[in-house]
Amino acid sequence: MAENPMLKFVDRDQSYPAKRPALARAEDFREIADKYALESAEDQSARCSQCGVPYCSVHCPLHNHIPDWLRLTAEGRLREAYELSNATSTMPEICGRICPQDRLCEGNCVIEFSGHGAVTIGSVEKFITDTAWEEGWVEPIVPGPARGQSVGIIGAGPAGLTAAELLRVRGYDVHVYDRHDRAGGLLTYGIPGFKLEKPVVMRRVDRLIEGGIVFHQSFEVGRDATLEELRGRHDALLVATGVYKTRDIKAPGVGTKGVVEALDYLTASNRKGFGDAVPAFDDGSLDANGKNVVVVGGGDTAMDCVRTAIRQGAKSVKCLYRRDRANMPGSQREVANAEEEGVEFVWLSAPEAFDGTDGVTGVRATKMRLGRPDASGRRAPEPDPGSEFRVEADLAIKALGFDPEDLPKLFGSPDLGVTRWGTLRVDHKTMMTSLDGVFAGGDIVRGASLVVWAVRDGRDLAEHMHKYLKTKAAVAREEKIAA
Repeated sequence: MAENPMLKFVDRDQSYPAKRPALARAEDFREIADKYALESAEDQSARCSQCGVPYCSVHCPLHNHIPDWLRLTAEGRLREAYELSNATSTMPEICGRICPQDRLCEGNCVIEFSGHGAVTIGSVEKFITDTAWEEGWVEPIVPGPARGQSVGIIGAGPAGLTAAELLRVRGYDVHVYDRHDRAGGLLTYGIPGFKLEKPVVMRRVDRLIEGGIVFHQSFEVGRDATLEELRGRHDALLVATGVYKTRDIKAPGVGTKGVVEALDYLTASNRKGFGDAVPAFDDGSLDANGKNVVVVGGGDTAMDCVRTAIRQGAKSVKCLYRRDRANMPGSQREVANAEEEGVEFVWLSAPEAFDGTDGVTGVRATKMRLGRPDASGRRAPEPDPGSEFRVEADLAIKALGFDPEDLPKLFGSPDLGVTRWGTLRVDHKTMMTSLDGVFAGGDIVRGASLVVWAVRDGRDLAEHMHKYLKTKAAVAREEKIAA
């Protein structure tokens, strides 16, 4: 009987792809770790215990067939592993890079519970599809028979791009409208290259263009066309704009020059990476070089900002967060990476005011202590009287998260229903908004969430919109016959 290639976790240690030395990787915006060699990917995949109930798949929003493609990888059947991985995800190599695996698949790996260290699922996922691109296994999009119906998608982030691909495969004409001059949304302009190199995103976009999807870039709904006008152009619409309204700090001096929004800062950096002219970066406003930088916030966006500042040559980088390390929302792996690269975390601290007249010179803050749990289940921070302190700052970056924009006003569509949080209201059985034929998903429905959930929504939306459009076409045929 042939030896079982799996269940090797007892005698094979967990091993992630080696990270480049911190000082070296802080000099550029390349990803911090190279991909596995083939032998390493096979070796690590073979550690999977092939659970009867695979918690990794259960806790993956896409319910990827993780144990199955791990086994195929361990057996050297890499093309089959890619095809299975690609069956549930439109961008597995992107999710493999930026998903918080420590909170999802790897964090729920059975052998992690047993003390052997989780299977390195994200790194293997990245390896499989990167190899597929290199080997030419990633096939072009082949549209189905033309249906004579068109779909308009507002927003070119992961939810919109996923729905666009799956609807195009079903034979629909697909038009994507986006406010930026490049598709990808936060994948392109929000996430730094050291987590997601931009050619990885652009090759996905190019594949969609080659598949016949039409992109209307630098297009703002409400300025270039109202939502109602787009409804007239298409048989169905999808709103997948994400959430871009930044949460602000209520503190004296918050409007001081040099106190900037996280997304403005990250977008400027990413644009420079593309080689664009960025006046606000070139004049030094959004460049951390030589500056004392303070970032306020504890999520993944804050981690992106502090690590970007290091690479821009900041004199010092401090992160102020009002809770402790155990209660922060960002990835613990990202915190560890930031610390290795020279970021100083000032836990249990919150800004009280920003000093400076012609430009920010410092942040006055107070120490916090954790009280009783709040509605989120985490212990609520409260000020510790008499613990005020000051941190020098030439650049202060606000990274407190994002809220929805006022889309009914922005789109000129007052009948578009929203929740009390400003997200779009949908019927969760159909994912349709209050307007017939207008669907919505991703962060504009969920609130700020993960890329993998946006991909999941895009997949579900394509299914719901397909059902709606088939019904619409059938009704039109019956009306034509009756006439």
